[in-house]
Parts: sequence; structure tokens; C-alpha cells
Amino acid sequence: MAESGPGSDALPLPLAQLLHAHGQPATESAWQGFVSAYSPLLLQVARSTAAGHDGAMDAYAFLLEALRESQYRRLRVYVAHDQARFSTWLLVVARRLCIDFHRRRYGRPQGATDGDAAALERKTRRRLVDLAADEIDVDSLTDALGDSPESQVRSAQLRQALQKALDALPPADRLLLVMRFEDGRSAATIARAMGFPTPFHVYRRLSYVFGQLRTSLAERGVDDPVP
Repeated sequence: MAESGPGSDALPLPLAQLLHAHGQPATESAWQGFVSAYSPLLLQVARSTAAGHDGAMDAYAFLLEALRESQYRRLRVYVAHDQARFSTWLLVVARRLCIDFHRRRYGRPQGATDGDAAALERKTRRRLVDLAADEIDVDSLTDALGDSPESQVRSAQLRQALQKALDALPPADRLLLVMRFEDGRSAATIARAMGFPTPFHVYRRLSYVFGQLRTSLAERGVDDPVP
């Protein structure tokens, strides 16, 4: 799927077809095409901000309704603020909508605090750390110490360093990791959802991201199995 970049006047084809459609049949067809193209991204955002399958599906349905309302008012804003790839822009918009949906629907439970949202975010980040740790095989860095208390401390330090490295990644790269390694989506599906020209570009970006993570770990002095 072609994606517009910063400063580009071109729109991704599904978005352009939707915004330029005339008449109910053409508009409905264009909307279905848009949903097909970006459902993987929207579903991932819904899952990351809701608890359980039913909660995620409710959030996903809300996203579709919110994006469709007022003749796609929210989507038309992108035309006037074309400063990022559409998929990245949509990711940010969808996440804000899901958080707003959760707050409006559930409010603040009795005894809940502002830290609840932060707790959910920490849980999501820990899951991403585990995914990245498996791919980088950080546990192998503690093998020389065996199953000793020192090894356990070392492993905790490695994962803390990895979390800091992941936090420094752009949101789109974090989403890329989750879609590939948690959801198990194919490179072709990810390419369509996130606007990569080809599946090859997905693999190349993944390789780049893991290279960045390894470099970040090395800069923190955790590339050697001996502390």
C-alpha cells in the first residue's frame, strides 16, 4: 500500500478512495476497503487499551464508529495536517480514541486512581519486553553465571535496560514488534496495515529495530555475559 510521507500531497489509496467517493454505494464500498486495509492496526490498538476479547471488540467497534461519523471528519483532518505517515498518524488517533472510550464507558471505578492507566501501560510494556527479550535472546547473556542469584540479578538488569531501549523507540516501531511477534501477523499483512511498500520492507525494518535495541544494550554495557 502506498503511504504518504512527511510533506507529501499523496494519500494512501484506501483513504483517497474514501475521501473522494461520491454517492452511497461508492462511499460504502470505499469504507469497506479502508476497514479491510487498516483493521489489523485498529484491532491492535483496541487490544492494547482494553481488557479481554470482548472489551477489545467493543473498543474496535467504537473506533470504526468514531472514524466514520460526520462524514469521516477525523480522517479528513489528516489532509490538512500531513506531517507523518498516515498509518503512524492513525495509530496515535486510534489510541487516543480508545482511551477516551474506556474513560467514558467505565469512568473511574471506586477506589481507582490515575495510576490505573499507568498500570495498564506498564503491563503492555512488560509484555513487549518479554517479546523482544526472546528475539534478542538476552537470557543467553547470563548463561555463564548459571542459575545463581547473580544470574537472576543480571537478568533483571538486562530486562530493565531492554525496557528503556524499547521506550525510546517510535510508537510505530513498537506496534510493528507487537503485530509481528505477539499477534503473529505475516509480513504481508503488516505491510498493508502500516503502509510499507512490500513485505521485504517489513523484514528490513524489523532487522533495523532489533539492531537498534542491541546497540542500546551494548551502550549500557550489557552485551557481555560477565557483569
